[in-house]
Amino acid sequence: MSSNYTLYGSYASYYTAKVRSYLRKKGIPFVERLPSDPVFRSEVRPASRTHRIPQVRTPEGRIVQDSIAIIDYLETRFEAMPALPKTPKQGVFVRLMELLASEGLVALAWKHRWLFPENETFIKLDFGRSFRPQGSNAELLKYGQLITDRMTSYGLPESTAAVRSELDAQYLSLLVLFEAHLEQYPYFLGGQPTQADYSIMGAMHAHLGRDPAGLRMMQDHAPRTFRWVENMLLPEVQAPEFYDVDIALLGNDELPETAIKILEFLAVNFAEPFYRGARAFEAAIIAAGSNADSLISQDVDQPILEAVLIDDRGQEIAHRTSVYAEWVSQRSRIFFQQLSREDQDSVLAALSCEALTRLLTEPVSHALERIDQRFVLRKASL
Repeated sequence: MSSNYTLYGSYASYYTAKVRSYLRKKGIPFVERLPSDPVFRSEVRPASRTHRIPQVRTPEGRIVQDSIAIIDYLETRFEAMPALPKTPKQGVFVRLMELLASEGLVALAWKHRWLFPENETFIKLDFGRSFRPQGSNAELLKYGQLITDRMTSYGLPESTAAVRSELDAQYLSLLVLFEAHLEQYPYFLGGQPTQADYSIMGAMHAHLGRDPAGLRMMQDHAPRTFRWVENMLLPEVQAPEFYDVDIALLGNDELPETAIKILEFLAVNFAEPFYRGARAFEAAIIAAGSNADSLISQDVDQPILEAVLIDDRGQEIAHRTSVYAEWVSQRSRIFFQQLSREDQDSVLAALSCEALTRLLTEPVSHALERIDQRFVLRKASL
């Protein structure tokens, strides 16, 4: 049996980008295979019960699916240069970035990919290449069109000049903040990458750093960010631009102001659905009469719950919760709510943003646990 891990994914994949960068930076021996690999179809997918990528096969033959679950699993085996700090402020920051820089920012990255016509040919060829690596361009376009049709069936706004301009403006605002941070630091929390860095790679590499429209913006306006993306794909940790920075987290649980500004930008733009999702999840679980240790769904790995009415700052709205998004959201909330009162106050003082406070302080009564690609309810013990 191989001593390497096997990563099943593709370069067009948002979530594969996160795991690939993690594996390289952590120095974990691995090989990468496409979803068209016969082993993926005959052994990996049946074992995981899902077609989603990325999936990792361990040297012992265990299959782990999902970018967060993969990193959680490997962190127990490769403890050097931890991706998830345990100190209060850095720990909360990284877990919020895990939510907002991945599950939040995907909203911008997704629309930027599919609403810009200049991306169309590249995306179809790139998706097609994942399934017919040595195929002709005609074959790649054929298979790429099938994937494109499935992806765009999830729903998109009309692609107008005004919509595209708004997406570019939002993207440019993020790039300006990222450039300011990268003038001083190689990574979000100092001289080593963390889950904050890996989380944002889905957007900054797979979509906005490779698709022609996003790449053009990055190269024209954010050369430091472009270089950061290049560096995040390399196994070396210490970039030549920061050769004199120790490979370590900042001391004294420090959060750079420039990193906080990026997190606040993400919160202001993308946190609202997760706050509403937390409230709707609790309401839906109570309405369904679900008990602790019950399975959310046997057949669906990422279920969407039925819409329920919730109160959001005095306004009654209907909201459908993504169970997967609520699971990721709970990770930051549980970590924060298990801190001492003194540490909680210190975190909230550092992250003085209403959107972040609302998100972190929303109670968790029914905790989600992910077991074999399915979600199980647990009674929260906070």
